[in-house]
Amino acid sequence: MKKITITNRKGQKVVVVVEQAKGAQKGLAFVMHGLGGWKEQPHIVAAGEEFSKQGYTVVRFDTTNTYGESDGQYEDATVTNYFADLEDVVEWARGQEWFEEQFVLSGHSLGGICVVLYAEKYPERVRALAPMSSVISGSLSCQTKKYDNEGIKKWKETGWIEYRSSDTKRLKRLPWSHMEDRLQYDVLPEAGKLTMPVMIVVGTEDDSTPLEHEQMLYEALPEGNKTLRVIDGAPHTFLEEEHLVVLGKYFKEWIKGV
Repeated sequence: MKKITITNRKGQKVVVVVEQAKGAQKGLAFVMHGLGGWKEQPHIVAAGEEFSKQGYTVVRFDTTNTYGESDGQYEDATVTNYFADLEDVVEWARGQEWFEEQFVLSGHSLGGICVVLYAEKYPERVRALAPMSSVISGSLSCQTKKYDNEGIKKWKETGWIEYRSSDTKRLKRLPWSHMEDRLQYDVLPEAGKLTMPVMIVVGTEDDSTPLEHEQMLYEALPEGNKTLRVIDGAPHTFLEEEHLVVLGKYFKEWIKGV
């Protein structure tokens, strides 16, 4: 495993981890964390490991404006900046000897919407797509249990929202400008471009990107090689060992078919 520091379009440090395939490379996969996440989170590592086991080179990275090793601060996190960092990491990868196109994209939550948006923008580059607990649109985010009507109203009025993360219990603060940015994005109108194999994964207890939202994306996809996998009892972020085992099983089965 190699840890590399690159520079994004804004001149900020982005830390990337590359696990190069042992022997003949069978594919290339980028695995992206969600809002406030980082490249070593258990579910990000679990997905990456399944690609590695099947001969892929795997790229994981910390976006800017998160809690990993890259530059920036969480309060400045947006879909726009996460997506730009994904584009920049892929462009950097083009110059590496292990790069190949087409490649596989997987991402969790805000990383999920970013990999879907990337596949819609550059469908010819993407071999397969696996969003986990993906944000579908900003407008749908405003209709969830996490961001209910009263919460959205208060957030907009005060300019800030505060909450504890489910894993580290860290107090997180986001400005209303984050949601203003998120409201610009919706993966459903262009979902018809996603003709590559797609696997959507979500937990039954997800209150941020609930199953009914993931079903909307599933139904918007073209008929063909698409699947919706549900992890019983799992919340938005897969933390429990039993959920990680199921996640790994889903990825293992899916990767064999792409």
